Amino acid sequence: MNDLRALPSLACAGFASMTSMRMCDAMLPALGQAFGRQPADAAQTVSAFALAYGLMQLVYGPLGDRFGKPRVIMLAACGCAVTSLVAALAPSLVLLSVGRALMGAFAAGVIPLTMAWIGDRVPHEQRQEVLARLLTYTVLGMMLGSWAGGAIAQVVSWRTAFVAVGLLFLLSAGGVARAAREAPPATAAGATGRYLTQVKELLATPWARVVFTVVCIEGALVFGVLAFVPTALHDRFQLSLLEAGAVTTLFGFGGLLYSRIAGTLVRALGMPLLAGAGATALALAIGTLAVMPNAAFALPACLLAGLGFYMLHNTLQTCATQLSTSARGTGVSMFACALFLGQSSGIAAASIIVGRLSTAFWFVLAAPLLLALGAYFALQLRGHLSMRQVAA
Repeated sequence: MNDLRALPSLACAGFASMTSMRMCDAMLPALGQAFGRQPADAAQTVSAFALAYGLMQLVYGPLGDRFGKPRVIMLAACGCAVTSLVAALAPSLVLLSVGRALMGAFAAGVIPLTMAWIGDRVPHEQRQEVLARLLTYTVLGMMLGSWAGGAIAQVVSWRTAFVAVGLLFLLSAGGVARAAREAPPATAAGATGRYLTQVKELLATPWARVVFTVVCIEGALVFGVLAFVPTALHDRFQLSLLEAGAVTTLFGFGGLLYSRIAGTLVRALGMPLLAGAGATALALAIGTLAVMPNAAFALPACLLAGLGFYMLHNTLQTCATQLSTSARGTGVSMFACALFLGQSSGIAAASIIVGRLSTAFWFVLAAPLLLALGAYFALQLRGHLSMRQVAA
C-alpha cells in the first residue's frame, strides 16, 4: 500500500464538508419560523447545496487530475470558510439558499477528490477498507451536522451554526495545506484538453452508466428521506429540534458501525450480497419510520438506515474508483455529480410530497423503491465481476 500519511488531513476536510452538508436538516423548522415559511420551503437550503455540489463535480474532477488533488482540496476548504460566513449574514431565505449553493460549490472539491486520491494509491482489493477509514471522518461530520445544526439553532441562533462551520473549514484547510506542499506534481493525464474525451469514454461504458444511474437514484431516495426525518419527529411527536437532531445522528452511528466492520463484511458477504443486504436494511428502516407509533421506534430505525446505506454506498464508491484508472478524479467526480444531482432532485420532489401530503407517505413510497434498486445493482455487480474474472 502506498504512502497514506496525508489521509488524516484530507479526511478532516471531508469531516467539515459533510458537517456543512447536513447542518440544515435539523434546523428546517427554525429556518421556516425565522423567515415566515413552512419547513418544506426551507428545504431549498438543502437542495441548493446538493445541486451546486453535484454540478461542480464536472469542474473539480479535471482540476484535481491536472493540478493535484490535495492542492485543489485546500482551495476548496478555504472557499467553504468564506461562503459559510456569507451565508450567516443572509437577510432572507432566498439569499441564504444562494449562500448554501456557494458552500456546496466549494465543498464539492473535498470528498470526491479524496476518494480519487485513495484510488491512485491503494490497490483495488484493499481499497474498500481504506475508503471505510475515510468514511469514519465523513460520518462523524454528518453526525455533528445533523445534531449541532438543530441544537445551535435552538439554543443560540441558526446564524451561529454557519459561523461555527466556517471556522471548522479554516482549521481543516491548514492541515490540508501541509499535505498539498508534500504532494508530488500532478501527471499530464489530467490535462483539461482531454476532459470531454474522458467524459465521453466513461458515458460510453455500460458499467459506468449503471453505477452513475444507481447512485443518482440512491441519492434521491435516501437523502430525500433523511432531510425530513427531523421534521417528521418534530411535527408528529413534538420533539424539540435538539432532540430530533440527536435521534437523526443515529444514522451516523450506523455508518460508524459499518466502518468498523467493513473489512469483515466484505470478506464474508462479497460486494454484490453486501450491496443487496444494505438496500434491504434501508428499506426496512424507512418503512419503520413511515409507520412508527411513537418516537422510540426512530432510534433503531435510524441506526439500521445508516448501517444499510453505507453497506450499499461504500460498495458503489469502490466501484466508482475503478471506472477509470487514467483519469480517476474525473470518474469519481462524475460519480459524485450523479449522487448529488439525485439528492437535489429527490429533496425537491420530497418537499412537494411532504408539503401536499405527509412525511409518512413519502417514506412509504421510498422504501420499496430502494429495495428494488438494491436488488438490481447486486445483480448487475455480480455480472460485472464475473466478466472481469473471465477477462483476467
